[in-house]
Amino acid sequence: MAVSTLFSTGLLNEHSISFMPMKFCTGLMCNYSNLFSKQAFCPKPVSVFAGLRLSMRNGIRCSTLEIESSPSFSIGKKFQLDDVIEAQQFDREILSTIFEVAREMEKIDKNSPGCQILKGYLMATLFYEPSTRTRLSFESAMKRLGGEVLTTENAREFSSAAKGETLEDTVRTVEGYSDIIVMRHFESGAARRAAATANIPIINAGDGPGQHPTQALLDIYTIDREIGKLDSIKVAFVGDLANGRTVRSLAYLLAKYKDVKIYFVSPDVVKIKDDIKDYLTARGVKWEECADLIEVASKCDVVYQTRIQRERFGERIDLYEEARGKYIVDSYVLNVMQKHAVVMHPLPRLDEITVDVDTDPRAAYFRQAKNGLHIRMALLKLLLVGW
Repeated sequence: MAVSTLFSTGLLNEHSISFMPMKFCTGLMCNYSNLFSKQAFCPKPVSVFAGLRLSMRNGIRCSTLEIESSPSFSIGKKFQLDDVIEAQQFDREILSTIFEVAREMEKIDKNSPGCQILKGYLMATLFYEPSTRTRLSFESAMKRLGGEVLTTENAREFSSAAKGETLEDTVRTVEGYSDIIVMRHFESGAARRAAATANIPIINAGDGPGQHPTQALLDIYTIDREIGKLDSIKVAFVGDLANGRTVRSLAYLLAKYKDVKIYFVSPDVVKIKDDIKDYLTARGVKWEECADLIEVASKCDVVYQTRIQRERFGERIDLYEEARGKYIVDSYVLNVMQKHAVVMHPLPRLDEITVDVDTDPRAAYFRQAKNGLHIRMALLKLLLVGW
């Protein structure tokens, strides 16, 4: 693709000509449809000067440059997705692709600190809600692949959102500075709105009580690594199932696999919502709501514990106190679990897993968090340069 552009530089002297560096990407009409389907988005270019015409007017040089652009990476196979918004986007083929690349990312993490796969790319992390693991793992993932990061934490309070700027206007602005946006928002559906607005990839890092698809990806990747299979498994979801976006997203992914059974164990005030139960039923996934954690834990391959989310209760502190502390994974639960089974948690935890569980080899939650780095490295690579 050739692009002509007119630009002016400083004074011309007798002996030298100096040019300001040209950088361009978003906003140019690019024909990389074999790589990206989002209109007007192109990968970071390398500028090649094909021709130069100079004219002089009052000591000022005006020039017309013929610039030919080409990607700075080896073009690979296009990833099937343009954005990561919800767990329903993934099928087993896409999941297998992500897992394969994640395993390669683990090797890079251990052995190639100077990796430059995403050199020249900028990722913006736009977080309207607090985050530790998700934001830092995305930023670490980008930097370990040679890319750079633009970040804002608590954008709800410290960005122009506090002045009343719409999400759409914020996204249009930030995409002008970056090549991919990772966004956490307090409203369900916000990531979908951002993706409909942006011309660069959007990754949903959690949207209110809606979904958290990258957490679900690292969760199911962890189950595969820990248990050794995803078909014919039994999973217990425990805790805040009404507000737990991680539970919702992982349930959607588990429905892709055969002969899976899911147990829902929660206080009455935070039971799993009907839309998830209907989704599982429509896809032939067996599920059951239970009150006895000990009984369920003895049957399952995975006990997926979650925190009772104080921030989702608003002024109803009484309901929060009613739900908190009812189901705790401790040594009594471990004693009934099978030897191959694991305890998982999306973190952060409060008191729903006792600290004495940490030393048991079946406590997988910190390994789970580490797997998040490799999954997110894989997603950034796949969305930006293919595989």
